[in-house]
Amino acid sequence: MPLQNSLPRDLYRAEQVRELDRLALAALGVSEFELMRRAGGAAFCRAMERWPQVRRLLVLAGAGNNGGDGYVVAALAAVEGLEVELVWLVAPEHLAGAAAEAWQFAVAADVPMVSFDEFQSRSQSGAELVVDALLGTGLNRRVEGAWLEAIEWINCAGLPVLALDIPSGLDADTGTPLGAAVRADLTVSFVAVKRGLLTHQGPDHVGELVFDDLGAPAAEAAAGAAPEAEVERIDIHRASSWLPRRAPSAHKGSNGHVLLIGGDLAMGGAIVMAAEAALRAGAGLVSVVTRSSHRPALLARRPEVMMTGTEDGRVDLPALFDRASNVVLGPGLGLGDWSGNLWRAALAASQARGLPLIVDADALRLLARGASGESGSRRDDWILTPHPGEAAALLGTEVEQVQRDRFATVAAIQRRFGGHCLLKGVGSLTCAPSRLPRFKLCSEGNPGMASAGMGDVLSGIIAALHAQGLPLEDSLDCAVCVHGEAADLAAAQYGQRGLAATDLLPFVRRLVNPP
Repeated sequence: MPLQNSLPRDLYRAEQVRELDRLALAALGVSEFELMRRAGGAAFCRAMERWPQVRRLLVLAGAGNNGGDGYVVAALAAVEGLEVELVWLVAPEHLAGAAAEAWQFAVAADVPMVSFDEFQSRSQSGAELVVDALLGTGLNRRVEGAWLEAIEWINCAGLPVLALDIPSGLDADTGTPLGAAVRADLTVSFVAVKRGLLTHQGPDHVGELVFDDLGAPAAEAAAGAAPEAEVERIDIHRASSWLPRRAPSAHKGSNGHVLLIGGDLAMGGAIVMAAEAALRAGAGLVSVVTRSSHRPALLARRPEVMMTGTEDGRVDLPALFDRASNVVLGPGLGLGDWSGNLWRAALAASQARGLPLIVDADALRLLARGASGESGSRRDDWILTPHPGEAAALLGTEVEQVQRDRFATVAAIQRRFGGHCLLKGVGSLTCAPSRLPRFKLCSEGNPGMASAGMGDVLSGIIAALHAQGLPLEDSLDCAVCVHGEAADLAAAQYGQRGLAATDLLPFVRRLVNPP
């Protein structure tokens, strides 16, 4: 995800951002138009930094503050001697407040202006850069009519696009396009970052995301009265604070014992990858319960792992659990009788000992099926790690519904099943038992992670960090960041296409050993 490290940690809903705007105006003692001038100036400067060769701008402006920002950008471009044209979708005489002042500012700068209807009648625009100032964060319904046509024109123009505050048509709270949304190359977000820019389809439309607080940081502007953020952005820099140095007297027993259960026939690779990830993330001991036929492959790949084969004879699961710090249940587990029997046995043994569970992959499907029975469907001491398909199964809904509001989805899973929940995907979300910030959003990761085995590696990392002493919540949040950053480092070296889950392991080891 192309981000800058200067992005703030706190992420807000659109309604909260409007309140922050109001507080900023009061704290700074400036007019709404002056804040609009600052926004337009910040966006214009960023555009010139990104595209210094551009000499001809086309600004598409709507009404309200977003349209007003567009008029300001057009005026500043004209003052700087650039060729600029503004295309309006709401007649300027219908503008009000600060947006009307911005129109007059553009008139004074001799900015040529035409309606969208007149603009459409031409064969070409001659522009080198398009500025999207059509629709802001207040949009709450599907885009239609001329607005839809304008968004489609921008997306088909084949020109670089600068979006002001948010790509038009994108839901600021969920990252869902409302019918259609502008696909920008650069988005400049003002005052506070909207949470929808960083999850679901938000990154597809945002491009590079930069932030400008316009001289009014939320904490200072609000003097303690700002709405409290429900979402904290986390990344590898935040994760490093969770990783203490090892004591000189550390030994394998003091670094925890991870027990992994899974790997049905033809799916042994999943449990092997999870086990190796647990080792590389620092677990002192790693044990695996899997099909006996997987022993040669597991020992050849990772002789440090201790293995129990389910066909070796009577398997003493309670004894294995007595030695474990936690249990990873699910990688390659399958959905058959063998799988269900292990699932129920592991659930009972872990509950009897108060042993935390990391539940992934097929174990989530078994949970959704109710394979554990009603009494085992809710726990405070487990971590659930569904991708959107598994989340849909857990909630008895469709993937489209899951993705439409990922924040609501992860909260619903946490309420229903308890414990700590991760919803994987772009802008992976974690949800802890109720307290603020309720959600954390990981801004690490890239599209190369859309390949088999990534979740298995993540489960092993989570378990290893918990085994070394991190609380469940910190283990989950830290592991998600390490996992995403490892994928980013691997992709930077070799490219996103062809990125395999095991390619992350050398980088995982490096990242869990911060300087």
